[in-house]
Amino acid sequence: MDKIILSSNDSIVKKIANKDKKFKELVKMVGDIEITLEKNYFSSLVQAIVGQQLSMKAAETIWNRVMSLLGEVNYENILKVSDEDLRNVGLSRSKVVYVKDLSQKVKDKIVNINEIDKLGDEEIINELIKVKGIGRWTAEMFLIFSLGRMDVFSIQDLGLKKSVQWLYNLIELPSNDYLRELSDKFKPYRTILSLYLWGAINKSIIK
Repeated sequence: MDKIILSSNDSIVKKIANKDKKFKELVKMVGDIEITLEKNYFSSLVQAIVGQQLSMKAAETIWNRVMSLLGEVNYENILKVSDEDLRNVGLSRSKVVYVKDLSQKVKDKIVNINEIDKLGDEEIINELIKVKGIGRWTAEMFLIFSLGRMDVFSIQDLGLKKSVQWLYNLIELPSNDYLRELSDKFKPYRTILSLYLWGAINKSIIK
């Protein structure tokens, strides 16, 4: 699978939309969703680290510089290049440590990036959080946007929280317990819930 493609006519989308009236309305508002999966697993993890706590525009600028510096984004090139060169293209000191740690762990097969897609979701999260700078949220984004796993809902994600608050007319951002209870209704397709909630933001439906 190289893409996730969703529409209101999809049988699974229809099935879970019938469980929740608000979600059914959301699907109509957002319309079709198409996500191209990032199949270079190592590169996608480096990009995730580079983009942490940055705006999309800033993250894209620095990522383009990193690709220009390295040529090919692989662990060999990252381990060869100096910390100073990585700092010069815009990485913070901590992110230099993180991408080097990822590279070393992949080289040493502490994280077996080529076999990681054979593991279950929680096993993958536990594998990736061995790396400095990769927490549960980054691992969950990897599950969705690289592996196309269909049952992922990140309760730490601020965008999802804001979208749920808007969709369900909540006075405050939802608690973790609220998010767990809500998302449990959509198992084993919680990724579909996530993508439509993000879709409301990406298509500027939420003002």
